[in-house]
Amino acid sequence: MAEQGAPKRSRGRPRSATPDSQGGTVQALDRGLMLLGALAREGKTTLTELALGIGMPPSSAHRLLITLQKHGYADFDEATQEWMVGVEAFRVGSAFAQRTSLVEAARDVMRHLMEETGETANLAIAADGDVVFMSQVETQHPIRAFFSPGTRGPMHASGIGKVLLADMARRDVERILQNKGLPEFTPKTITSPEALFNDLDRTRARGWSFDDEERHLGMRCIAAPVYNGFGEAVAGISVSGPVVRLDDAAIAEVAPKVKRAAAEVTRLIGGTQARH
Repeated sequence: MAEQGAPKRSRGRPRSATPDSQGGTVQALDRGLMLLGALAREGKTTLTELALGIGMPPSSAHRLLITLQKHGYADFDEATQEWMVGVEAFRVGSAFAQRTSLVEAARDVMRHLMEETGETANLAIAADGDVVFMSQVETQHPIRAFFSPGTRGPMHASGIGKVLLADMARRDVERILQNKGLPEFTPKTITSPEALFNDLDRTRARGWSFDDEERHLGMRCIAAPVYNGFGEAVAGISVSGPVVRLDDAAIAEVAPKVKRAAAEVTRLIGGTQARH
């Protein structure tokens, strides 16, 4: 029985270990993980290039690679004499992806974005040609946007919808337009394919979209994409609020914050920023 008042010991490490202890790491494991990280970044690479990239003698790198290969974390292509990540690394990564859902990963980021901008933060995905809202963190301002989880909306008149359309191939966007059309909701709604594609070009170039009272008069929205591990936009993060607060000067300040928030969610789900 532990003595009363004695500090509780973490179940994850021995009594003598401390989180900041320099002696608490295993050098071989540390180097092996460095190699695995380098393999993940490079894709396929030779032993020499890998060793030079992380500053390790080739002989040491080779021993560690053989160990990683034995356990399925590294693989070797005999034809090209190149090393790559093994299937076991994918299995472990998939377990992380299953643990970290998009909504869970985005929640704290959205809360911080709301506090930073003072406006409601939203998370949405595309489904069957619509934008579908997954989560929202509301501002305390009396005038604010509200989308309950599961709410659907037209992609062409939505900040998140447009940022997701901007990542799609033109033929896929055209297919959505054929099925959904471009219905008008306000005098500012984009109702012609040419105007929409021009807007998507601007969105793609700057990395964020702008809904300027296109769905609801008096309301504006700025959105940025969240990417998966293949560099595909699978969701969008946005802030929405009234024009009186999101005026042109505010848009210039808020847009970079929305982009940073989307990039952080991308990082948390193991995504890769797309390069257009």
